[in-house]
Amino acid sequence: MALVVDARGLACPQPVILTRNAMREAEEITTLVTGRDQVDNVQRLAERAGWQTRLEPRPDGYALHLSKQAQAVEPELTPDLTVCSAPLASSVVALTSDRMGRGENELGSILMRSFMYTLTQIEPRPRTLVLYNTGVRLAIQGSPVLDDLLKLAVAGVEILVCGTCLGYLEIKDQLAVGEVSNMYSIAETLLAAGNAVTI
Repeated sequence: MALVVDARGLACPQPVILTRNAMREAEEITTLVTGRDQVDNVQRLAERAGWQTRLEPRPDGYALHLSKQAQAVEPELTPDLTVCSAPLASSVVALTSDRMGRGENELGSILMRSFMYTLTQIEPRPRTLVLYNTGVRLAIQGSPVLDDLLKLAVAGVEILVCGTCLGYLEIKDQLAVGEVSNMYSIAETLLAAGNAVTI
């Protein structure tokens, strides 16, 4: 019989910590949580440790059933599992340049750094960032906003980076954060957004 971890209503990162502790004692676990962000964090913990997961939606939240597999390793807490995510909006932000606005390049760079930092501080955050044209430079090694993009990614914000743009600018091997995407996925994401904002 599975060990039950009732983490409903508990704040992050308690569901992850309680599940990790249970994984050290049992081979079958059912973790009960309230929110989807809690599901994602617990699921990542289990899958990284080599456990099989099965999600069951319930009226009061979710039940995540975990089963230890032969190749399982010690479950470890990592920073992305212990950082509490802020709520995400349904909005998508498209970044078409590594600068914000037109005119003075230096001013545009300053404004972009300020904008990206602000996204890490406000709630709700956008659900997805789409980077294309020279906006892909924001996601490469050495970018002045790389730390902010990493924080957003850890908080659950999806980051889609145009693969054609990376190739054209010859910087695909420098990508440091985000998922290489294509125009079909980018168009689908923008059209499905509750609110799309282009910067």
